[in-house]
Amino acid sequence: MNHLKLWLLINTFFITIITTQTLLAQNQIPTTLDGPFKPVTRRFDPSLRRGSDDLPMNHPRLKKNATSNFPEQISLAISSPTSMWVSWVTGEAQIGSDVIPLDPASVASEVWYGKESGKYASRGKGNSTVYTQLYPFEGLSNYTSGIIHHVRIDGLEPGTKYFYKCGDSSIPAMSEEHVFETLPLPSPNAYPHRIAIIGDLGLTSNSSTTIDHVIVNDPSMILMVGDLTYANQYLTTGGKGAPCYSCAFPDAPIRETYQPRWDGWGRFMEPLISSSPMMVIEGNHEIEPQVSGITFKSYLTRYAVPSEESGSNSNFYYSFDAGGIHFVMLGAYVDYNSTGAQYSWLKQDLNQVDRAKTPWLVAAWHPPWYNSYSSHYQEFECMRQEMEALLYQYRVDIVFSGHVHAYERMNRVYNYTLDPCGPVYITVGDGGNIEKVDVDHADEPGNCPSAGDNIPEFGGVCHINFSSGPAEGKFCWDKQPEWSAFRESSFGHGILEVVNSTYALWTWHRNQDIYKDDSHGDQIYVVRQPELCIASTLEVIS
Repeated sequence: MNHLKLWLLINTFFITIITTQTLLAQNQIPTTLDGPFKPVTRRFDPSLRRGSDDLPMNHPRLKKNATSNFPEQISLAISSPTSMWVSWVTGEAQIGSDVIPLDPASVASEVWYGKESGKYASRGKGNSTVYTQLYPFEGLSNYTSGIIHHVRIDGLEPGTKYFYKCGDSSIPAMSEEHVFETLPLPSPNAYPHRIAIIGDLGLTSNSSTTIDHVIVNDPSMILMVGDLTYANQYLTTGGKGAPCYSCAFPDAPIRETYQPRWDGWGRFMEPLISSSPMMVIEGNHEIEPQVSGITFKSYLTRYAVPSEESGSNSNFYYSFDAGGIHFVMLGAYVDYNSTGAQYSWLKQDLNQVDRAKTPWLVAAWHPPWYNSYSSHYQEFECMRQEMEALLYQYRVDIVFSGHVHAYERMNRVYNYTLDPCGPVYITVGDGGNIEKVDVDHADEPGNCPSAGDNIPEFGGVCHINFSSGPAEGKFCWDKQPEWSAFRESSFGHGILEVVNSTYALWTWHRNQDIYKDDSHGDQIYVVRQPELCIASTLEVIS
């Protein structure tokens, strides 16, 4: 970044100040400039249930309605500012002791699309595949998927509504018409309308409320920060899922999964993600080990991400632009060490970000680095130690994670120290999953985990005692940490609305508020300070 670009960034900042101050004068929503905030805890509402059972496979939102080779489980994902991935499934999945994979070449992959309903001036063709989930243990059921199709449609105009159908026109077996709107090109003056952030969703009645609430909020795109289906809360033979797998199935020879839950989840999500692109990143519930040590097969096969487009060539981590926001999606369950491929790619990706075009830099991965709940406390401390300095150096603005089944928003922080140029870390790990809400805080008497607890499913253990501050010498604080601004145990989702190059409105929408007007669990304007933070990094980066 040269000094001309810095001048442009600061000039843009001061131009937007007057407009933003007028906006803020009209309401009483706090901003991060008012922080750091005194920590606040909102206790779990005892009138609510901590969780609910999964929806059965014959539930209307999960059961298959498409026949023969007609498309189902239709979804979108951003490929680039002028292209979109369209994905869907055809044919019948199989589950049993002996399964025979379908021939992917037996059904074509086509997308017809255009700017007018019923008139499709453009055509796109893509590829198709199937995957299997196999277990080398007697009595376990194997699975082979339907045919999974991915088509990349190009030449799209920004901010434009497109109508499309997908399928195989030679059968003929084309879907009904769907519609989506493209996002704006990278620009400091153009942003998606609303961005929904969801974590740890699952397929419970709480999940249904979350998705109904998201649809009402009408997002332009969705970030799904891991733990999608919770298919691995089941045995391969199906039956009833369990909130605690090891408790319910102590004799299981491997962490089994019931793969039809993925198909049910695809149908459950289709009304939303066939019109709004969903950008996914893997969580621990996507690991799904099977024969020969194969993992993540469902996650890697079912949903498209712009891995090649962003130069990562890995579905475990990638980046993309959405208007004036550059998103970086990181993998916590693959090598994150500073000597590895992901770190090398991340450094190159961040170095290429032009903050004059994409002022906002947002990162997401599944397990949080900053977390004051007992569950998963310091679980991914190794990842933080490897990567945090790099994200801080390039002034990431916001970080979204899931994994912990509760909501928590941090004060700006770096290396456990309050820092006005650190990111705002936000945990949204309670979309509605079967494992229930986390309510215990590590700083409360009797709730501090032992050093042997919270062992990650990937990577090493780097649990530490704090070296400075009020918790110096301790593994846990004895009060809510100063970096934890607000925490609440509730189901819900978040909405990010970027106002301009320096202000973005963040709202946590609790499920219990779905029927209330203008009600929410947490709301704040996240404010960038390029005149303070970007300027201070020039010499370090160069």
